[in-house]
Amino acid sequence: MEGNMDIYQISVFLENQTGKLFELTDILSRNGIDLRAINIAETSDYGILRVITQDSDKAVQVLAENGFIATKTPVLAVGVKDEPGGLTSLLHIMAEENFDVEYMYSIFGQPNGLAYMILRVNDVAAASEMLKKHNVHIADCADLGII
Repeated sequence: MEGNMDIYQISVFLENQTGKLFELTDILSRNGIDLRAINIAETSDYGILRVITQDSDKAVQVLAENGFIATKTPVLAVGVKDEPGGLTSLLHIMAEENFDVEYMYSIFGQPNGLAYMILRVNDVAAASEMLKKHNVHIADCADLGII
């Protein structure tokens, strides 16, 4: 049986203040929520934190209960060889098939020799089907340790 393919990222608006990132990670930690990936984009005034957790529903709930603005968005997690050119091969397919990547971040050092690229694309289902036709490994929840 194939694992759950739905991978969700949580985006959190953070004021650029000392201790805000600690406060958020502390809340997740105290609620038993483990991070699988983290990315932050910031300006001088605010940041957008993007995380993959092992339980996105619970993470959104506890963050909201603690005053954070958090949204859940589907993303695509794609396994590429963790070697020079692994990412280039994936991006070549995406460009050839005319799929735009809005943004991307990674999870390196997996025991299976793959790096997982977290991709935000316009249509996760269509991109997933296209990549499967090119024999690209689409990660499921089990691959990333997500409920």
